[in-house]
Amino acid sequence: MKPSMKEFTGFPDGRMQFTGIPDLFFRNLLLDIDHLGELKTTLYAFWLLNQMEGAFRYLRRDIFLQDQVFMQGLAADPQEAVKELNEALDRCIERRTFLKTSLDLEDGRQDLIFLNTPKGRASLQAIEKGEWRHSGDPDSPLELIPQAPNIYDLYEENIGPLTPMIAETLRDAEQSYPYPWIEDAVRIAVENNVRRWSYVDAILKRWQEGGRDERTDRRDTEKDRRRYVEGEFSDFIEH
Repeated sequence: MKPSMKEFTGFPDGRMQFTGIPDLFFRNLLLDIDHLGELKTTLYAFWLLNQMEGAFRYLRRDIFLQDQVFMQGLAADPQEAVKELNEALDRCIERRTFLKTSLDLEDGRQDLIFLNTPKGRASLQAIEKGEWRHSGDPDSPLELIPQAPNIYDLYEENIGPLTPMIAETLRDAEQSYPYPWIEDAVRIAVENNVRRWSYVDAILKRWQEGGRDERTDRRDTEKDRRRYVEGEFSDFIEH
């Protein structure tokens, strides 16, 4: 006799939370998945990752095992549910919906599972290069080491495309001035809409030759902004 189906009571009134799922899942991945456990695990992973904060997000097998409601949805018998989970994760990894790496952490060797997205791939590569450290948080035991500030990225994001000649100029500037000075000078250039390295360099030379009062240079007033568009800096401004 076919067991009776548990009826769904319906979505409630009022504000509800939603989980974002890429359209490609429905147009591509869903058509290929032919295993119920794999489908449930994939959808559950989307939900889990959506609950997390920060750019560095990953899953561990323990997270799935700790959710009794999810595990009961795989199988009523606990041992059978674990077997189903292992098979489902293996399928997701073989299909490359998930990417996996393993690390020796404080509580033993752990599998780290990433969704196969640009951020997931970048995180996996960083871990494989050793660019990680222990976080001290048992729920999220490792974190990526923040990248050092990069003058080339700073230039491209705020001034313009990088050329070999500019790259050489930036290398010289990096050796001549503290990076926070360069960062603040670029900020001033952006605020005054003078996106030229010559203008940034003029500010840096002024600070190096005349000294810099950081409290004054960081004040956000009209008077302080005009100091960098008049006098010796006026030649860099388009009138």
